[in-house]
Amino acid sequence: MPGMGGATGTSNGLSIISAFHTALIHQWLIVLGILTLLVIVWNVVRARQLQHLAAGGPESSSTQSHLREPRGRQLLRISFGLLWLFDGLLQLQSQMPVSLANNVTAPAAQSSPSWVRHLVSVGVDLWNRHPVTAAAATVWIQVGLGLWLLVAARGSWSRLGGAATAAWAVVVWIFGEAFGAIFAPGLSWLFGAPGAALYYFAAGVLIALPNRLWGGDLIGRITLRGLGLLVLGLGIVQAWPGRGFWQGGATATRPAGAISAMSRMMAGTPQPRLLRSSILEFANFDAAHGVLVNLVIVLVLLVTGLALLGSSVQSGRLRTLLGHLPLLPVLVPFLLVSLAVWVLVQDFGFLGGVGTDPNSMVPMIALLSGGCLALARPGAAGVTALPQRLSLSPGAFARLVSTDPIGSLRVLFSAGALAIVAIGVLPMTLASFNSMADPIVAQSVDGAPQPLGGQAAGFSLTDANGHIVSLHDFAGKTVVLTFLDPVCVSDCPIIAQEIRRTDLLLGADAKRVDFVAIDANPLYRSAAYSNAFSLQEGLSVLSNWSFLSGSLTALQQAWDRYGIQVISVANGSMVAHSDLIYVIDSTGRSRYLLNSDPGAGTAITQSSFEETLLQTIHEVH
Repeated sequence: MPGMGGATGTSNGLSIISAFHTALIHQWLIVLGILTLLVIVWNVVRARQLQHLAAGGPESSSTQSHLREPRGRQLLRISFGLLWLFDGLLQLQSQMPVSLANNVTAPAAQSSPSWVRHLVSVGVDLWNRHPVTAAAATVWIQVGLGLWLLVAARGSWSRLGGAATAAWAVVVWIFGEAFGAIFAPGLSWLFGAPGAALYYFAAGVLIALPNRLWGGDLIGRITLRGLGLLVLGLGIVQAWPGRGFWQGGATATRPAGAISAMSRMMAGTPQPRLLRSSILEFANFDAAHGVLVNLVIVLVLLVTGLALLGSSVQSGRLRTLLGHLPLLPVLVPFLLVSLAVWVLVQDFGFLGGVGTDPNSMVPMIALLSGGCLALARPGAAGVTALPQRLSLSPGAFARLVSTDPIGSLRVLFSAGALAIVAIGVLPMTLASFNSMADPIVAQSVDGAPQPLGGQAAGFSLTDANGHIVSLHDFAGKTVVLTFLDPVCVSDCPIIAQEIRRTDLLLGADAKRVDFVAIDANPLYRSAAYSNAFSLQEGLSVLSNWSFLSGSLTALQQAWDRYGIQVISVANGSMVAHSDLIYVIDSTGRSRYLLNSDPGAGTAITQSSFEETLLQTIHEVH
């Protein structure tokens, strides 16, 4: 029946996906404009400097430092810059605005304590209220952070980029990963604990550290010691009995083991057939040899954790990675097992259309590699004065252009990366303070308001006081006309509350708007029922509210003129009827038709419809 029975689904989400793509295109044009402007600025300044030198002007004294960026820091900066960039590109997937919050983020917190679920629900609610804004913002934040790390090689801009990535990683870890499931009963290194974002955070903090700390092997020792404690702890958790990791396939007395079950679940993700077959083969192997599989994993974790702790507490002269004999033979099987888990258990992490990152193994390996390199090849001691300060004053930037053209270009594009991040941060921040859901949410269920033309159909009905009322009695005001069943307990109370809140949102403008409902129940047509409904829904206190009824002939005439289908439900007092709202202007012309079906009836959909109705009313009057 038109205007009845809508529900949010994949097909209905097409309007949100379309709006998401449109927003990305518009924002990409802004990004392109920023990058173009930066190139123009650099070329202008560079050309003036060359003209100055050609005219015989003095050359600025060079402040360029020839000290190279420490290898460990460079590896962290580039690898995590690429990871952030890759994660941002994953956010471009079409299903992100409609599926990520409810199908990925919320389920990730289901087995965590209630306070974690409540905290995660804040992020889920924000995403669901503003799906286009949130999805597009995440793209530009992560793309901007990735570019920032890649272009800012050293100096204050580079450290600030590290701090920015660490801050965003905390947001992702809490609201996107539910603290990496560390509070959930199924905590396991195999399944991504302690959360990929925690590795991103650690890398960001290391990149943001003062330059002097990279002068020795301190960073390397701290990184490996931290990873050693983490891996050792995860190994102990993995070995703990009674958590389902030691058992294989299902038997008559016990369910399937956690590892086999996870692999089978991941095999159901859309992916190449060869990969699915490989994952299922591993699941079958674990089902037959669960104890052996978990034993290997536990031993690798425990031995690797101890080896990392041992290498990080050694003192004496700096040695290369090859000099750490106890560590190297341990890291090779650890890396091989990590890669196998990444493929056969985590299924690469980013497949299926809503994957947001490559899961935990890749960032963990990148952090481990950076720590090893920092321990084996620390930076030169006393590195305190590198170029690329935060100042973008014309004089300082012109001097940097003349002494270090590549460095100045890096500074300029670091500022551009910050601007790209701002393209995402600012809209998301504003959206977080807006409790009303975007109109696109309700429109994904019911469609956008349909423009109409021509005079609205007349009617002659009775109000709550027994007075005859016609459409002409509302002349000079915008009329919001709907059809409600006074004994309905499903859709009609929801629509009534949407009307009530819309009236409140109108504020002073409410005196120019009349909300009118016509009885849509052929059995319950007396004023007693309509008055009881209005009182129950808090509408009777509104001076601009009317609930009209009348004879069955008069009602049927109104239903027919406005295209309202009314069907009596067998053996019941309620009826099925079209959920439609007409917005009629002050001259009596029908301007818009809205499908008011509340769908699932969630608070988010309701507030979205209120915003849609409010905007439509403002457009009419």
